[in-house]
Amino acid sequence: MHCAHLTLLTLLGLATTGQAQAPALPAKDAFHLFLLVGQSNMAGRGKVDAADTAARPSILMLDQARSWVPAVDPMHFDKPVAGVGLGRSFAARVLDVEPAVTVGLIPAAVGGSPIDAWQPGVFYEPTKSHPWDDAIARAQVAMQAGTLKAILWHQGESDSTAELAPAYEAKLHDLIARFRTTLATPDVPFIVGQLGRFPDASWDDARRMVDAAHRALPGKVPRTAFVTSEGLVHGGDKVHFDTPSLRELGRRYADAYASLTVAR
Repeated sequence: MHCAHLTLLTLLGLATTGQAQAPALPAKDAFHLFLLVGQSNMAGRGKVDAADTAARPSILMLDQARSWVPAVDPMHFDKPVAGVGLGRSFAARVLDVEPAVTVGLIPAAVGGSPIDAWQPGVFYEPTKSHPWDDAIARAQVAMQAGTLKAILWHQGESDSTAELAPAYEAKLHDLIARFRTTLATPDVPFIVGQLGRFPDASWDDARRMVDAAHRALPGKVPRTAFVTSEGLVHGGDKVHFDTPSLRELGRRYADAYASLTVAR
């Protein structure tokens, strides 16, 4: 009886360990993966509240150690200021349309990174990371368990300069082709979000040039979509969307994804 009591306690102890709590993964074709890439507005800088830390069994994320865990904010780990992003609201909207699947988010955005940092072998000094190499490695680990369904990109603030903006469109098209080739997903949807159009922040010619490249993308590269930031607001710094705006942006990304997949 004493031994049986000890065995029961042991089993209960094992059940409360981190390993025992690792989520069970669905079949590969029912595990829909989404790669989150770009700079800080994709990584998320929104203020975290209790709702952002409530786990949902059908929304998982690949953590920094490349393990699947419940998706809670902050998802990203590029900088200590990482906060609420658009990933969870995106995933929730996807599940509204496809409730039978599990969503797996792959956070890989890097705050401040210009598009030139998203090249093979490039080391980005401010975050001591390799944005492209790290994102590809994380995606490849995730794709062992699931199926990549789309790549979500929000970036361009760092390229909105007179020197960099003229070359941005060509670099963006090249980036999309490299993602699709490297990950062996030639038709994977690629969705871009508009930079913040805040009433109290001015847009110069360089930012308008980057915005034009984003807007024109669906007419130039197959299986791409553009997401507007119209009506969204910043959190006080005139750069980063606030938490409610990031949640809405995630829903808009999901609607753009649905428009591509339903059309197909």
